[in-house]
Amino acid sequence: MFYKIVVEGVLTERFADAFTGMKMKAEGGQTIITGQIVDQSHLHGILHSISSLGLELVSVQAQPEYVRGEDDATLDYQSRVARRNKPL
Repeated sequence: MFYKIVVEGVLTERFADAFTGMKMKAEGGQTIITGQIVDQSHLHGILHSISSLGLELVSVQAQPEYVRGEDDATLDYQSRVARRNKPL
């Protein structure tokens, strides 16, 4: 499953090793970490890394597979389209 994890503060590339295989993007004083998380133990490992580094966790969101790192405006649009096209 694809996840979007937001932490407080702007992380530099030196933190990249803690989130191998994930993308990091600074935005509005926060860092958005996105990527594929294969199972719960992988997710718990990432959350443990966040805690061990003393970072403040803001949010964790499972994302639809088709999002894969796109911005929230795209996600909002795609979510509306998906809901509109969903069979009753």
